[in-house]
Amino acid sequence: MKFRPFGQHPFHCSEIGFGAWAIGGSWGAQADHDSLAALHRALDLGVNFIDTAAGYGDGRSERLIGQVLRDRAAAGKQEKIFVATKTPPADGIWPPSPYCQADERYSEKYLRANLATRLAQLGTSRLDLLQLHTWTRAWNRNPTPFKVLRELQREGQIGLIGVSTPEHDQNSVIDLMRDGWVDAVQVIYNLFEQEPAAELLDVAQECGVGIIVRVAFDEGVLTGKFTKETKFAADDFRAKYFEGDRLGRAVAHTAGVIADLAGSGYTPAQAALKFVLAHPAVSTVIPGIRSVAQADANCGVSDLPAMPAALLQQLHRHNWRRGIWYSGK
Repeated sequence: MKFRPFGQHPFHCSEIGFGAWAIGGSWGAQADHDSLAALHRALDLGVNFIDTAAGYGDGRSERLIGQVLRDRAAAGKQEKIFVATKTPPADGIWPPSPYCQADERYSEKYLRANLATRLAQLGTSRLDLLQLHTWTRAWNRNPTPFKVLRELQREGQIGLIGVSTPEHDQNSVIDLMRDGWVDAVQVIYNLFEQEPAAELLDVAQECGVGIIVRVAFDEGVLTGKFTKETKFAADDFRAKYFEGDRLGRAVAHTAGVIADLAGSGYTPAQAALKFVLAHPAVSTVIPGIRSVAQADANCGVSDLPAMPAALLQQLHRHNWRRGIWYSGK
């Protein structure tokens, strides 16, 4: 496993992290014993960065992570595992509208109460990184929630502060980085969604902000394992994400990626991760890992050679400006 600086902060993170949404739920049936085994395997392979959220199974993902960390400590493991979690806005529309008020969706009372819950679920007295789970450009001129988080940071309850970009307006966080409000940003960046390379990633590097990349597989289609006939359970997030003709269109675009990979030695999944890791601003990429086999496959990508510049350049053509596929996620 290779390690990278986490922005300007005194921490080097595994370039492959553990995305913990699926172990919480919303991605089909998932047994806790499989999740625990996947977590242990990933950590044994060198992963030292785990990303989770309050909304991943209403705390289920956080509780499993806390259990694994306690079990490993009890077994005498001498390791520092960096855990990032997320606080969603208080009840209301998602994503927040231009008319939502930051003091209502992320009030100090709410943030303090939610932080207490996050700490309890993970079984810790301090969070390594707390991220706001979405944002709106409307709050940039008066980012009150981050003022509250900085106070919680001074109190020692939070190590670093971050934000997970709103899918429909990822560039809205650029001003937050330039103004020094965030230590880390979690962004969607993949072979189809290459817009962050236009400005966001460079600004993060200039400002010393850690970059966590999510959705590197575009919810799985970039692994090449889906066909247009693939079916998802009704309670699987992907049933909504790929509704209508979306799956067929995404599979067709993925076929173009696979054609460009001929003779490269990369599988589609390996190429998807290597493409993301080719950008120097990226601190870690967090593919979803829900089994030992997925831990082995994803972590093994770190040991592969860097993607050749010619192939990287060729894959730029798959930038796909398809609009927003989320519907109030």
